Amino acid sequence: MNHNYHSLKDNPTHQISILLSLFLFSLLAVSFLIFSDTPPLSNELTAASNNNDPLGAALAAAATADKTLIIAVVNKAYVEEGDWPTMLELFLDAFWLGEGTRELLDHLLLVAVDEISYDRCKFLHLHCYRLRLPPAGDNSSAAGDGEEKVFMSREFIGMMWRRTEFLGDVLARGYNFIFTDTDVLWLRNPFPRLTTTRTPDLQISTDRFDGNQWSRSNPINTGFYMVRSNDRTISLFRSWYSLKDNSTGLKEQDVLQAMIREGRSIRERLGVRVRFLDTLYFSGFCQGSRDIRAISTVHANCCRTIIAKVADLRVVVGLWKRFRSNATSVDDSAVLANMAHVACANSWK
Repeated sequence: MNHNYHSLKDNPTHQISILLSLFLFSLLAVSFLIFSDTPPLSNELTAASNNNDPLGAALAAAATADKTLIIAVVNKAYVEEGDWPTMLELFLDAFWLGEGTRELLDHLLLVAVDEISYDRCKFLHLHCYRLRLPPAGDNSSAAGDGEEKVFMSREFIGMMWRRTEFLGDVLARGYNFIFTDTDVLWLRNPFPRLTTTRTPDLQISTDRFDGNQWSRSNPINTGFYMVRSNDRTISLFRSWYSLKDNSTGLKEQDVLQAMIREGRSIRERLGVRVRFLDTLYFSGFCQGSRDIRAISTVHANCCRTIIAKVADLRVVVGLWKRFRSNATSVDDSAVLANMAHVACANSWK
């Protein structure tokens, strides 16, 4: 062994050969890394993760650093129903017309329940997720045919319950969110009007505000609410959804309202603190805001069809544009509270 070692050490030709071989090996290794078509391992793992968990990827892409996002559910009717603008177009336009709302689109996740609405979402370069619905006739949910689910129809009730199940899954993944119907116009950034501390757990809009933000007598509306992810709210959504099969003819909102008013199901048993949102800031067609200077959102509630909602929301947009062009006008301050919402009123006839 010692003889061979000294032979190599004392032979310059052998040393040069070894060094040259090492150099060629290093050059080949670098060339392989540079010119290989194989993507880096981290990219492969990311792609596999996205394919195996598309919801996780969609949530992560839309969420803020503290895992908060905005979620809206759409189907074919919301992207095609009626003349221009469609409900989805009107919903998105409000973000552009509103105060401090444009940047919020970066954190909006559109959940599409059919291929047409999903394709439209992708075309608009938004954050999109395709939610699968059970086939027609399945008692657990509504058919995913994309047609309008008329208020309180069997299909409407089924889709609302499927939405509740889905949102419970989002909470279980550790995400906080504002859920918003697409018939809610975001005219101002609502986050400053929402409590961002760890309490309350749930902040929910009302059809008519009774003056007390902690009063369980407020009639809720699940078209707009903010919920924080924690053990209490995850348990709430599981308990809420578990009542689906024993609530025939009731929409998910009615069941949650009963849970809230009973008290034991929400505060005493689950420990959930609920705050009810003032219609001065989070208004709707049931009860309009008294001051357009204070308003954050307008919801086309107390309305039966998409076409009627779009017609009356267009009137709201026109009023908002007029107000923004002349912000000193006093005459416009209380107009929203006094609007007749003619199309929505006629939708019940």
